[in-house]
Amino acid sequence: MARQRQAVTIKHVAADAGVSLQTVSRVINKEPNVRAEMIERVQASIDRLGYVPSIAAQRMSGSRSYLILALNDRERTIADWRARQGTDWVDQMLLGSMLACAPHGYRVIVELVDTHSDHIERELLAAIAALRPDGVILTPPHSQNPVISGLLAQQGISFARIGSLAEGPGFTLTMGDEGAARLATEHLIELRHRRIGLIAGSPEYELSSWRIAGWRAAMAQASLNCEQLLADGDFSYGSGLVAARQLLACSRPPTAIIASNDQMAMATLSVAREKGLSVPDDLSVISFDDTPIVRFNHPPLTAVVQPIAEVSARAAELIIAERTGKDVGDSPAAIPATLAIRKSTAVPRNPMPV
Repeated sequence: MARQRQAVTIKHVAADAGVSLQTVSRVINKEPNVRAEMIERVQASIDRLGYVPSIAAQRMSGSRSYLILALNDRERTIADWRARQGTDWVDQMLLGSMLACAPHGYRVIVELVDTHSDHIERELLAAIAALRPDGVILTPPHSQNPVISGLLAQQGISFARIGSLAEGPGFTLTMGDEGAARLATEHLIELRHRRIGLIAGSPEYELSSWRIAGWRAAMAQASLNCEQLLADGDFSYGSGLVAARQLLACSRPPTAIIASNDQMAMATLSVAREKGLSVPDDLSVISFDDTPIVRFNHPPLTAVVQPIAEVSARAAELIIAERTGKDVGDSPAAIPATLAIRKSTAVPRNPMPV
């Protein structure tokens, strides 16, 4: 029976190089004030032995854990998993942050936290105590929760807040939601739509109000009326059904609807079908998020492409830069969204004159 190969540890590297464990740790962690000849000797042993630094070894220095904790909304994430509706937001967030962390030897761990929980402080403190993260990435609605940001600040942990410009500590990053809503609305106006509805997202999210503001601004710029064209949603499919029915039942229904996420956009398509409306001839539809489901739908949906991976990568980079003593500035980072034009938007059957 073949013997299993013994894992190479930091102790093997130290013995091979003839140096202390602390010296090997300082080389692995790229700490300053290590002589070039010592770095060369330790690196030669690492290469010769095939040693791969572990997080435990990197923590020996005591200054960094090389872990970044990403907090996502528990209730919504689990609901999407159980409904098998996908969690593209989580996938894209991990893609961006992991790729940004890898060159620096960092790892990303996702924790699900219920922002409405009475035990949120206890949950978060338990995660911090167990993982000792160097930084935390907060996604909506956690990013605007003052309890969470205040607790992280008290603990002296670097953190980034995605989708929030609320006053408070931490890096703030946005995906240009107001500009994205304007972009989507202007596309429909260029197609000669004059009755453009918007299904808003949950008011718990700051970005929901930004999207409303962008839609209103584009409508005002074109001297178009917004009356009876705004419906409330909460990012769920069910709320999208209610909102779309409300919009399409009004005395002068819209010829186009912008839904604030893909699930509500899919609900809008369902309501259009039950009313015998053709998309895009009778009703144009635009979605936010651009998850795979809208690209493979029939017709494929025109959608706001949110730069989730890019903004989470930037969040990780800011945290790592701050931890390594680099100047990161204090201005909000804005990474604009784009619009992918597909088959769900077109000139209405009876366009009104410009």
